[in-house]
Amino acid sequence: MRTHLPSRKVVAVLTVALLAAGMAACGNSDTGDNGDDGKITLGFSQVGAESGWRTANTTSIKEAAADAGFDLKFDDAQQKQENQIKAIRNFIQQKVDVIAFSPVVESGWDTVLKEAKDAKIPVILTDRSVDSADKSLYKTFLGSDFVKEGRLAGEWLVEQKKAATGPVNIVELQGTTGSAPANDRKKGFAEAIAASPNLKVIASQSGDFTRAGGKQVMEQFLKANPKIDVLFAHNDDMGLGALEAITAAGKVPGKDITIITVDAVKDGMQALADGKFNFIAECSPLLGPQLMDLVKKVHNGEEVPPRIETQETTFTQEQAKEALPNRKY
Repeated sequence: MRTHLPSRKVVAVLTVALLAAGMAACGNSDTGDNGDDGKITLGFSQVGAESGWRTANTTSIKEAAADAGFDLKFDDAQQKQENQIKAIRNFIQQKVDVIAFSPVVESGWDTVLKEAKDAKIPVILTDRSVDSADKSLYKTFLGSDFVKEGRLAGEWLVEQKKAATGPVNIVELQGTTGSAPANDRKKGFAEAIAASPNLKVIASQSGDFTRAGGKQVMEQFLKANPKIDVLFAHNDDMGLGALEAITAAGKVPGKDITIITVDAVKDGMQALADGKFNFIAECSPLLGPQLMDLVKKVHNGEEVPPRIETQETTFTQEQAKEALPNRKY
């Protein structure tokens, strides 16, 4: 029985096809990226959706990732550290190219960050930092100077109350316990008012960065302290919640009680323009474009500064009126 061998023409066609397939495979591997489409894959774990600031921050990150052509794997930790650690481990298993996250609290990250380092996946911290002694566990931190924000709030108050002869009673609505912004804003504010002994923080408690928390804690403050002159809230949302409690108690926010907050989201700016807030130290949530630029650089092995600070300002009532029409968040 005769065996039919393929013709030379068929052999040539098969050879070309095999070579083409081999070249295509090499082309994919040369990208060094996750997946077959050559896109950089970014795993991002967000704190949650506890405030208007956080919502704006999430929108900025998602839009900037889409504009950059990244494959974004987004996770909402719902303000729980254990959820973030689980998300980061999932990102490691999925072999993403870069991990970025905004840590719920400062402590307790070394183990999972070492796992990412061992997997050779670079990590970027956004908005909030960690207290790890080993700075090699992450490439850089992009965010605000929270101590400075607290200090600016305190310095404004010192200037406003410089003529006061009697005690000025201050209550403080702190952010999430153990978080970097709560720790640092409290520290900066305390440093700024330290040289003015008549300015005294008579009560300080966490409102967890939420409106509901701000309202609830402010109600407690008002019941326990008949004379409150100043409220320092670590973010606008807690301040907005506190407005409800202050009004319900028959007091006029912005007049009977001076209100200082941090963030400068649109609702907070409106309250400032309306005279219900008195001063806001800005903390911009629009970190998306800067973050995507950093992701590209660390993915390409470029050196980046260990600390990148966002540019921000402060607002009085008159400045809020001017800025509101063009406010993006």
